[in-house]
Amino acid sequence: MTDWRSIFGHADPYDPQVDGIETAIDAGQDGGYTVIEGACGTGKTMIALTAGIELVRDPDTDYERVFVLTSVKQQLRQFEADLETINENLPDDWNPISGLTLVGKADVCPYNREGAGDIDDGNVYDRCETLRDRTRDLTGEGGETTAAALTASARQQQTGLADSGQSGPTGRFLETAGETAAYPPEMPTYSDGGPVSAETEFCPFYAQFLDDLPDEGSDGDAVEAVPYDFTDAGMITPADLVARSVRHGTCPHSIMGAALAHTEVVIGNYYHAFDPRTTGSFTGALLDDSTFVVCDEAHMLEPRVRDLVSDGVADATLRDAETELSRVIQPIEFEREGRRAQGGSQTADADLVRAELQDSDVTFEELNRTREFIQDLRSELDRRVRAHLDRKHRGWQSNLTDLPDEEIPLRDPAEPAEDELSEWARNAGYGDADWVRAEAVGAVAARILNEAEDEDRTRAAPAVGRVLGDWYRCGHTDYFREIELERTWNDAEPADSWRRAYTARLALHNCVPSDAIGDRLAAFGGGILMSATLEPMDAFTEVTGLQYLAREEDRPVVERRYGLHFPAENRESFAVAAPKFTYDNRGRTGDDNPTRVHYADTIEQVGRLPGNVLVGMPSYAEAEWIAGILEGRLSKPVLLDASSDDETTESLKSEFFAGEGKVLVTSLRGTLTEGVDYSGDRLSAAVVCGVPIVNTSSPRTKAVRRAYDDEFGDGFTYALTIPAVRKARQAIGRVIRSPEDVGVRVLLDERYARESWDSVVPYLPDDDEFQAVSPDMLEYGLDRFRSRLS
Repeated sequence: MTDWRSIFGHADPYDPQVDGIETAIDAGQDGGYTVIEGACGTGKTMIALTAGIELVRDPDTDYERVFVLTSVKQQLRQFEADLETINENLPDDWNPISGLTLVGKADVCPYNREGAGDIDDGNVYDRCETLRDRTRDLTGEGGETTAAALTASARQQQTGLADSGQSGPTGRFLETAGETAAYPPEMPTYSDGGPVSAETEFCPFYAQFLDDLPDEGSDGDAVEAVPYDFTDAGMITPADLVARSVRHGTCPHSIMGAALAHTEVVIGNYYHAFDPRTTGSFTGALLDDSTFVVCDEAHMLEPRVRDLVSDGVADATLRDAETELSRVIQPIEFEREGRRAQGGSQTADADLVRAELQDSDVTFEELNRTREFIQDLRSELDRRVRAHLDRKHRGWQSNLTDLPDEEIPLRDPAEPAEDELSEWARNAGYGDADWVRAEAVGAVAARILNEAEDEDRTRAAPAVGRVLGDWYRCGHTDYFREIELERTWNDAEPADSWRRAYTARLALHNCVPSDAIGDRLAAFGGGILMSATLEPMDAFTEVTGLQYLAREEDRPVVERRYGLHFPAENRESFAVAAPKFTYDNRGRTGDDNPTRVHYADTIEQVGRLPGNVLVGMPSYAEAEWIAGILEGRLSKPVLLDASSDDETTESLKSEFFAGEGKVLVTSLRGTLTEGVDYSGDRLSAAVVCGVPIVNTSSPRTKAVRRAYDDEFGDGFTYALTIPAVRKARQAIGRVIRSPEDVGVRVLLDERYARESWDSVVPYLPDDDEFQAVSPDMLEYGLDRFRSRLS
């Protein structure tokens, strides 16, 4: 065993870091997990990296890498920074710890980064796959050339461009990440030089990667194509990866895939471990017992994985799948009817279809049957949407602009049973085979179309087939099926069509992802799950499947809690016993009642504190209400956050941080209350209003609650209350981020302050941090804090 202190990136670890590292090492050696709730400043990232690297470098363990998962970009950067700190302070005779951050193709494709080669964010994935296929076809067995010849050709095309004196908007050379490629900014083409030869686009970066691969049948593997030495590379960020790859002329994304299984610390997102399509095509090599996994921001593990293992298909995708199947079927139909396209091209298409069907286990009749099924399914979807709108929004055709988002449940959310769409299909004569065979049919149709068009595009038919197969296979308690209507606008649709106002989607929601989480965690050798907000721990370990690992697989699950260790005199924390901020008490946002008066007055008191103040409300509608009140009462600027794009949110955040003190009002379900760095003088106070429980009238929420009732016994607590309290704690935790930070934290709602039937006190840490006070005593507490600091 190595000495973990040689790995730890600082001279003097905190006491919680010593305990956390040694606990995680001990649990990891036994194939177990350590669950850490650590307040800001605990140093959780350094705990996780140190423990994981110690296990990887220990010759007596089977661990080969640390796999870090985080849902917050700021935390991803923190892991990169901490690994760089570790490497800077390693003993002189140690090799650096290699690190790699995983990102998508759009972030590392040299052409996409510079808007060159007719590639952009909208088409980068399809264009990439098409160019890769063409490059492989040109250089593979029976191909017309070699990978080395292609890269040489691309370089010569660049030389010719430079010699001609021509230049384009992106310059003569493709430049990105501070490096200049040896290729032109235009996508190069290959021609065999014959009198009637077509020019075929190819990717020179991918051609270089293929050229660098070891010969087929040799003992080497793809890692030999990586153009850097792992022993001295250290932390490779996406920008580093692009720069090193472009310098060598090779494909950054392919290099990422080749390097990830051989890197000691891999940093990614939750979908790199839990999304079935990502793990199947990219990160599968990491999902075994040689990996020590770190789940950061683990309070988000359950909702993130629920989204990843749920599925659905849009009405437009059903339409496209039907069209794709028709394009595959028509050549055979036309041939049988004695019809021919001009020049006989249709006969060639029919030959292709027959050949592909012969090589698969899909019949022509199944192609027809699946097309009919999808066509009828889309008609039934249309009928149900129209019936729902007729029932809830009479005369909706003349008022399309005012329609809200809608959920149309396909069963009673509170009573698990077969969904109405499955029942419709059975009554319409569609049986089990029609659902199950749709996936194979979709895959064959996509293969035929891609071969016919010589373009590997993302097709609709496989996605539809996958969802139809899952719709049939998945149970009716853990999964909830519904039609989702999302507000959009499409002028191309008829003026009286719901499709003009809505995008419709058949949705298959995984209500209880604990099996998916637990099964994936069981595949790893061990790990750490950590966050500032995991209490109550027994509920967390239950909903993530960890208790099952402990009970059934006898793998240790060890819990640790580390509170704030910053100076207590720098903060005041209040739980204010104001009337519950529930709909029954507060009414609509325009109402004037005692509850709203209490909240407006109390929030105003907090807003008058010097410096920046964050106000978290249960919804954006409530945020708009209190912002309007505060604008009329406070002299400092009041900024209102709304549900918007990332760029708008970043601009608002920058405005809040700049200049004199302001009040920022947002929803507790938004992005400004988690993962945002408010350290230093960026935030002097935060007030959380109410318990941000999601809309309990939503059919999906009702289904999740019922599923949790069946699985854990108390669906409201497990599925709604505990996640809401974690949201509140995340927001309030923005105030104190370092030993020097000074501030006030206010939880405003009697459920945080008093024991009652719906109290959330049992779900707060038992550390006496928050003083229970009445509303009229809060101002005294705030004044006392001001005077102590003056």
